Amino acid sequence: MTLLPKGRPTFCAVDLAALRWNFRQVRKKVGRKVQVLSVVKANGYGHGAREVAKALEHEGSDAFGVATLEEGVELREAGIRSPIVILAGFYPAQLDQLLRHRLIPVAIEPDGLCRLETLARKRGVSLGFHLKVDTGMGRIGFLVSEIDSWLPELSRLRSLRLGGLFSHFSHAENVGGIYTQNQLKLFHRLVARLRSAGYDPPLVHLANSAAVIALPSAHFSLVRPGLMLYGIYPSPGMASQVALKPVLSWKTRILQLKKIPKGSSISYGQTFVTRRESLIATLPVGYADGYPRLLSNRGAVLVRGKRAPIVGRVCMDLTMIDVTDIRGVRQGDEVVLLGHQGREKLSADEMALWAETISYEILTSISARVPRIYHS
Repeated sequence: MTLLPKGRPTFCAVDLAALRWNFRQVRKKVGRKVQVLSVVKANGYGHGAREVAKALEHEGSDAFGVATLEEGVELREAGIRSPIVILAGFYPAQLDQLLRHRLIPVAIEPDGLCRLETLARKRGVSLGFHLKVDTGMGRIGFLVSEIDSWLPELSRLRSLRLGGLFSHFSHAENVGGIYTQNQLKLFHRLVARLRSAGYDPPLVHLANSAAVIALPSAHFSLVRPGLMLYGIYPSPGMASQVALKPVLSWKTRILQLKKIPKGSSISYGQTFVTRRESLIATLPVGYADGYPRLLSNRGAVLVRGKRAPIVGRVCMDLTMIDVTDIRGVRQGDEVVLLGHQGREKLSADEMALWAETISYEILTSISARVPRIYHS
């Protein structure tokens, strides 16, 4: 049973049993010999990094991936003991905190690697790191085409230990294309080149959620699932390849019901005018909660197992819906913004379509003022 928050009834319910189920599907896909680094950056994709990481560590996650040092510190303060990799790069000024909390930095370019080596030598410490290479993402990472200039730098390291080597696919949703295959071939060649030069990092990783599901040749010694842990498919076609369970649902309750005459405008800017006498429900949720303003006049919610359209502009704290055609609606009725109710469901992918974005942004945009309620 989910214990509901007192007062304002807008909250997210996070199903830790579903989270653990999804992790086990990763294990089935990659086998026991491949390690799993669970990506819990951006507050666990909006689900709450602390509780998500605790559940996944208990389930057997080998490591965790975060974007920033601050996210890593938060996990350590929550009691997480597993290795934590700072995937989006590292700033030299953060070295003392990094050492104190036993976090693993990522080197993304030669100058930064040299600075990190110098700082580690001055402190007399030995520090493991992962090296990121750019195989076609065009973002951060050592350029593969410049390997002849940066490979010799590895031989000069005394205080740093190469613990991991990785890259990132450009296509997060589909790994069957030619571009992805070219990235994979380039990465294979790079791994072979490093090994021939005497470097054999224990952790080699490339696979995101899509590759975990559909590209076994990219599994290497470690995989980095993110989206699939939270029960969302990188692309709809992958539903036939693995059974995932949505982890997060977003709910509220009707704050006010009001009969509105025909010809009345709803919310800011008169973007919606009633064409008949209408029963309008106001919900205590808005874009300050991360509910997208682009859902104005195009999104829907679930009330009594039926879809109710959003009418007028989504406000900072309030949203209006039309419940004229839903029988028996009362003040205080449960409203599902994301999730299941009866036979109907609203997915993050559908909400993202309305908001002209992707499911990642829907989840990570849910603000801190929306409580997360955890249940198993």
